[in-house]
Amino acid sequence: MLDYPIELAPDDNGTILVTCPLLPEVTTFGETEPEAWRHAQEAIEEAIGARLARWDDVPLPDGSVDRGVSDRKVSSVRLPLLTEMKVLLFRACREAGVSRAELARRLDWHREQVDRLFRVGHASRVDQFDAAFAALKSDLKIEVGHAA
Repeated sequence: MLDYPIELAPDDNGTILVTCPLLPEVTTFGETEPEAWRHAQEAIEEAIGARLARWDDVPLPDGSVDRGVSDRKVSSVRLPLLTEMKVLLFRACREAGVSRAELARRLDWHREQVDRLFRVGHASRVDQFDAAFAALKSDLKIEVGHAA
């Protein structure tokens, strides 16, 4: 699972400021902590969606959380599984040196069909991801674990 680290800090106007160290463009807030968390997930998905649209690098979290900042609460936000699959497909394409146009050729799909695989707001089907990863000679594996 992709858990992006976030930092929550009290802002000077009584709200809770949220940032994501891996995605500097993510800055949001909430009136309450649950609202701040919700806005953080939305902002992270939006930032990742923008990076995917531009074909810019999407950093992967390494799982570590630096808890050394005293005035901030440090935690993480888990991406939805569909968004995670989009990020992993993007990274597999980048590692293989395969563009969206080349992926469309390999799949014998229209370019728009491939573009949808990378749109965070689009409900892509699992069989499409299977085909795309196969075209890259990769596998997509999903694991089930116990929730913390």
